[in-house]
Amino acid sequence: MNQHTRFNLPICLAVEEDAFFFSDEIIARYIPEIIGKKTLVISEEFLIGIYKEKINDISKDFGGAEIYAMKNASFDEAVSIAKKVCVEDIKVIIGIGGGRVLDTAKYAAHISKAVYICMPTSLSNDSLASPFSVLETYGNARKTLECKIPTAIIVDTNMIINAPVDQTLSGIGDTIAKHTALYDWKLSASRSADVIDDFAYALSRMSYDSVYHCDEKNMKSRVFIRILSRALVMGGLAMEIAGSSRPCSGSEHLFAHAIEEYYPNVKISHGLAVALGTIPACIFQGQSPDGLLSFFRTYGLNIDPSAYGITAEMFDDMWLKARTVRTGRITILDDIKHDSAQLKEIYDMMKESK
Repeated sequence: MNQHTRFNLPICLAVEEDAFFFSDEIIARYIPEIIGKKTLVISEEFLIGIYKEKINDISKDFGGAEIYAMKNASFDEAVSIAKKVCVEDIKVIIGIGGGRVLDTAKYAAHISKAVYICMPTSLSNDSLASPFSVLETYGNARKTLECKIPTAIIVDTNMIINAPVDQTLSGIGDTIAKHTALYDWKLSASRSADVIDDFAYALSRMSYDSVYHCDEKNMKSRVFIRILSRALVMGGLAMEIAGSSRPCSGSEHLFAHAIEEYYPNVKISHGLAVALGTIPACIFQGQSPDGLLSFFRTYGLNIDPSAYGITAEMFDDMWLKARTVRTGRITILDDIKHDSAQLKEIYDMMKESK
């Protein structure tokens, strides 16, 4: 049961054109007390190469902050950064990058109790504002770890417009997953001591609705980017308020976790794997997938599993494994028997759904 009476909210959410070039002004407006404090900028080698000018500019704005190129999105790396932060009396961590960087920087800030400023270079999933970090532990194994949400989130719309389309599609997939996740959360609450927090539920539903019913169909428009940014942040806050990932993660996420854990060679982003999972999850729940199928078509999100190298046999096995990846989490998969014939039909339908 959710015992949370207190939760954290970011002090600032800025979604502006060229925001990375005046991030110090944004921070000075909202959190003036951290200006001038020792800061560490965390990113990845290739991003530091691509966005050299912007990252150097941010470093200068924050008192010549050290730029740290993280090696991998692992628990060990986050702990090693946290150690550096504590030993060197660093007070502020700025994470600049995609989900991998943001999860590592967020967890490092959580351990070291540094102020965390999140600056995404793409909108690939809702981890930018969530109270969780997904980090590698041993080998390919990854674990979802609780942590503090960012103090500030700064989204530069120009960065997102120029980010690879697949990353934005991935963020759309993670947002649309709330449709089946909320159904599973209600199901779980009817079966267990799991309690639905109405405010968290409403926020998650608003996150989904704002993107699903968005009139702007051009993913590169500032209007759409603003809506998607806010939707992903709302999802993160819904999890923070609920004290769990239930408002945003159901059977469709179990499918994505099964791919990540058992099929690491399948090259598909988390958000796109989740989008693939929403169609069968919808069908298992007795909901029509037609609305989602036409939505994905509109934005050019490809839900043909074979496009990602997933065969019908693998697809069947992924759903079998999905039942075992997060034991104790009640979803529609607890109510239905594994049916290979039905899964083959769904697979064929998804293949044809272009």
